[in-house]
Amino acid sequence: MQSYSTEVRPQIPVISIVGGKSNSGKTTLLVKIIHEAKRRGWRVATLKHDVHGFEMDQPGKDTWRHAQAGADVVAISSPRKIAILESVSEDQPLDEVIARIQGVDVIFTEGYKHGNKPKIEVYRSLVHQELFSKPEELIAIVSDISFDNGIPCFGLDDAQGICDLIAEKYGVKSSAQ
Repeated sequence: MQSYSTEVRPQIPVISIVGGKSNSGKTTLLVKIIHEAKRRGWRVATLKHDVHGFEMDQPGKDTWRHAQAGADVVAISSPRKIAILESVSEDQPLDEVIARIQGVDVIFTEGYKHGNKPKIEVYRSLVHQELFSKPEELIAIVSDISFDNGIPCFGLDDAQGICDLIAEKYGVKSSAQ
């Protein structure tokens, strides 16, 4: 397996979108944030943690056959996309996965609610009883109700406000600037 530096480059902020439960609206919020970030000219990476495992290769396709034959890393490249699938024996630490990502202005993670990155927690009053994250882990709360705990709180559709906070807090601006 190729070795990657686990040192997180400080110039690329990593922000985790978390929620206490499934179907809390994490993906919906992240899609809105990505649209707003792209409107601002930011290059965005996302990293989704799937504890259940996933399969990108289609049985019978060449890359699937390469992996079935024993390749530890299978890459596929086209004029518009590159995908690299690496076999691992166990869940990799977040910092090690992040170290593989280059050339972006911001990295958003989804599904790393126990990770050590700053978090934006999605809280919907019909789904949740209390915040999942500790206050010191949070840079913002996104909710259908307001909180009076000193943590910036945004509405469920306020991607512009969230990106304003990220730009201010982490100095994120377009790579083209």
